[in-house]
Amino acid sequence: FNSLNHDMTLTEFKFIWYMEYSHRMWGRIVGLAYILPAAYFWRKGWLSRPMKGCVLALCGLVCFQGLLGWYMVKSGLEERPDSYDIPRVSQYRLAAHLGSALVLYSASLWTGLSLLLPRHKLPETHQLLRLRQFAHGTTALIFLTALSGAFVAGLDAGLVYNSFPKMGERWIPDDLLAFSPVLRNIFENPTTVQFDHRILGITSFMAVTALYLFSRKIPLPRRTRMAVTSLLAVACMQ
Repeated sequence: FNSLNHDMTLTEFKFIWYMEYSHRMWGRIVGLAYILPAAYFWRKGWLSRPMKGCVLALCGLVCFQGLLGWYMVKSGLEERPDSYDIPRVSQYRLAAHLGSALVLYSASLWTGLSLLLPRHKLPETHQLLRLRQFAHGTTALIFLTALSGAFVAGLDAGLVYNSFPKMGERWIPDDLLAFSPVLRNIFENPTTVQFDHRILGITSFMAVTALYLFSRKIPLPRRTRMAVTSLLAVACMQ
């Protein structure tokens, strides 16, 4: 209010407040949904030794996620007497919070599917090994693209250029390396951050498409084929 939204009404403030409050409450409910059943199953002796380690790791990730969320929001509320910029949370902390959430979600989904669905025993052919490596590489690329999106959000980098595929009138903007040292541009220059996110997004889409086409050449179980096809469909929608 002091720095930017001088004309904000109490009703408008309440909307933002309740959005934040709902997010916090939902996060706490998620934490309870993890920890309470885990404690009950542990007490009943229903968890194997490996599963106990997995449950502890997931519960630890839930707590860590909440801590990161608090640490992120705190950065947006700190007084900076030497800065006249728009108040915003640190893009580094935002990326850490999002990355932690993705790891938690992926680990939860992987654990759940591992328990619900039997593992396919397929012959370790050269093509299958290559497909698995390709899938792991694509996963890492998608994760990196999502993290770069957090930097876009944290810096409001999406407001810099709103044209595609060119950025303004150029393929490569003039201010791509405006900051010094050069490495700082990757994380703090809004133009570079948006440019990197575009490149990573296009590369991720191409990687998913290539993975799908490569998978068509290999005899795979129906479940696996459905997963690869779904991945391509979601990539197109995204």
